[in-house]
Amino acid sequence: MLALGKLLELTLAGREPAEKTQLTVEGVRMRWLGEGALEVRPPEARDNGMDLLLSAGIHGNETAPIELLDELLHGIANREIKPRARILFLFGNPEAIRKGERYVEQDVNRLFNGRHELSSGSEALRACELERLATTFFSVAGRTRLHYDLHTAIRGSKIEQFALYPFKEGRQHSRRELARLRAAGMEAVLLQSKPSVTFTAFTYEQLEAEAFTLELGKARPFGQNAQVNLDRLKERLTQIIEGAEPDEPEALDGLQLFSVAREIIKHSDSFHLHLPADIENFSELSKGYLLAEDLSSTRWIVEEEGARIIFPNPKVKNGLRAGILVVPTTPDQLA
Repeated sequence: MLALGKLLELTLAGREPAEKTQLTVEGVRMRWLGEGALEVRPPEARDNGMDLLLSAGIHGNETAPIELLDELLHGIANREIKPRARILFLFGNPEAIRKGERYVEQDVNRLFNGRHELSSGSEALRACELERLATTFFSVAGRTRLHYDLHTAIRGSKIEQFALYPFKEGRQHSRRELARLRAAGMEAVLLQSKPSVTFTAFTYEQLEAEAFTLELGKARPFGQNAQVNLDRLKERLTQIIEGAEPDEPEALDGLQLFSVAREIIKHSDSFHLHLPADIENFSELSKGYLLAEDLSSTRWIVEEEGARIIFPNPKVKNGLRAGILVVPTTPDQLA
């Protein structure tokens, strides 16, 4: 196996490779771009025009997606996977990955779309670096651009594997991409309705990629992810990499769609979230339920029919999102 296929080992050890560029016998080029960053380029004659960005480890303790990208890289380096797409593999927060922590000082996935310019520290610099790498990768005109940012959640979920689809004014969500997600094992998709500061929001809004945050189960340490079944996702990613996706109808049967009703923002240290600490994502909440309270008699009361909560986290810093209320929606407005 080519040494650059061991990007995860290099990242965990904090080492640079002796060779920055390597070629397989078939002419697949692997190029180390920096810590946790590797570009894979197929031979020109096999290039099908797809630019695929695969990122994981934006949160350092979310190891199942990191292990999946490691398996794909091994497959390419071992010549078991024959790329036709150009690929950028990114391990987002190497320092946090080495520590086994979600982040070291601040959440990298809240530092994109310019937010890192308002902050300082190594993770703000890393968000800036990830933006630069993605911008350079997606700079070639006329190519298909796709970004999957792979995560696992802090808590369990009623719907274990789901995707978040960013928003940009005037741009419609794609039925074709939703069908691809369904084929990759996603059970639900949250269609976002306003701009955000996540990595996929940056690549979707600024770089015109189709971009998705994939939530793939519960966060566990390296080597303890047997309960996280990523077989369908791995199969679909391999097909995308090899340009071998089946020609199938854009069916959304069984895929649950949700839209954001409201975000719950924590304004102060007085914030209190009236939910059990172990509540699962997509738990249903009844109308009239007092969801949260904060300063100045601020109260969040559930008003929506069929409302569910995702990403409840009262421990976030003041000014950040402490949960999202979502409601079921239909595919009426899809492109």
